[in-house]
Amino acid sequence: MIDAEALFERVLALPHDQRVSLLYALSAPQLREYGERWWQWAHRGQHEPKGDWRVWMIRAGRGFGKTRAGAEWVLARARAHPGAHIALVGATVEDVRRVMIEGTGGLLAAARRDETLAWHRSSGELVFPSGAHAQIYSAAAADSLRGPEHHFAWCDELAKWGRVGEVAWDNLMLGLRVGERPQVLVTTTPRPVKLMRKVMALPGFEETRGRTKGNPWLPRSFVEAMTADYGGTQLGRQELDGEMIDELQGALWSRPLIEACRASEVPELVRRVVGVDPPAGVGGDSCGIVAVGLGRDGKGYVIEDASVSGATPEGWAQAVAACAARHDADRVIAEKNQGGAMVKSVLLGADSRLPVTLVHASEGKAARAEPVSLLYEAGKVRHAAPFPALEDELCGLVAGGGYEGPGRSPDRADALVWAMTELMLSKRGKAAIRLL
Repeated sequence: MIDAEALFERVLALPHDQRVSLLYALSAPQLREYGERWWQWAHRGQHEPKGDWRVWMIRAGRGFGKTRAGAEWVLARARAHPGAHIALVGATVEDVRRVMIEGTGGLLAAARRDETLAWHRSSGELVFPSGAHAQIYSAAAADSLRGPEHHFAWCDELAKWGRVGEVAWDNLMLGLRVGERPQVLVTTTPRPVKLMRKVMALPGFEETRGRTKGNPWLPRSFVEAMTADYGGTQLGRQELDGEMIDELQGALWSRPLIEACRASEVPELVRRVVGVDPPAGVGGDSCGIVAVGLGRDGKGYVIEDASVSGATPEGWAQAVAACAARHDADRVIAEKNQGGAMVKSVLLGADSRLPVTLVHASEGKAARAEPVSLLYEAGKVRHAAPFPALEDELCGLVAGGGYEGPGRSPDRADALVWAMTELMLSKRGKAAIRLL
């Protein structure tokens, strides 16, 4: 038996001229079949997972190909199950029509040339050649899903469903009870909403995650432009990388606060400080290394996160020395709670000229961070670039409490706090600000 997928891979591997000759030799029906076989053009993130799943979610960035994957999945179910009843659910009826059915990656565009789909726009019904029927629904009209029964469902942009989205989802699932294996596909860009978490915790849940740049068919210029404009920012991580970024109640830093503190440009810096939060042992937590600078405008700028993980004492000390040299730092502030005088000796062993000052942590990390978070709220701190790992840790520090992730310890955030405290809140920092 011929392995069609392996044969297609062999065709793609041919030199360009041979591939063109082969295509010219195909008959019209063969050429149409070659162009309309979805599996041979789909990238890995668009392939249905194996196993006995009930809910499959494609959680990915914009342009990943979620809509096309959803349309092809529905078409495949309609072909394999004549007479099936399929629900197409979006945030609004207009969203379903514009994206899921009439869009460039929607059902009408994805259908094969020999498939005639009857689209009754006024009634919101789509009829497939097999006799399968698809009905459109709006999550905003949750009661419209109360009663109808379905074999399959495709739900798009679940994170946009709004306040009544959970009711719409429950009504849909209660009616998803026809046939031997009722299934629902969810295609969405993530947001940290209750319904997303609820669906992701369901039994029989499978997930495919992906980034915008994971779609090999997108124009490279588009991917590069989007990455340049939004890479590493909260918006970019959510809309391009498909990350679900949670907001922690009571956190000292919020995502909107950090986004508001991004610098379009960095002025001349009159002082530079490197903060260091040494790890407790070898191969344990990261060594937080963050460089900050005082601008002529009187604001503090975060200019580099040079933190390292799993390094030996000599390794992280060399990383500190290299960071200080890159920025011509006039002070390295290192916490001495972990290792005491050993911290200073290790740092000086990497570079005997390092201007090291050891500080003792008499308060918890969150308590030390509160004065620095107030600097952000006052608009006195700017980030010279996106620092995703550092920013995630800042948003995990809770006022009057401790640290709630990611990771076990906010090493990067602690290093920033030491550096900003020295730069903006110490006597030396205040003197430098007065000199401006």
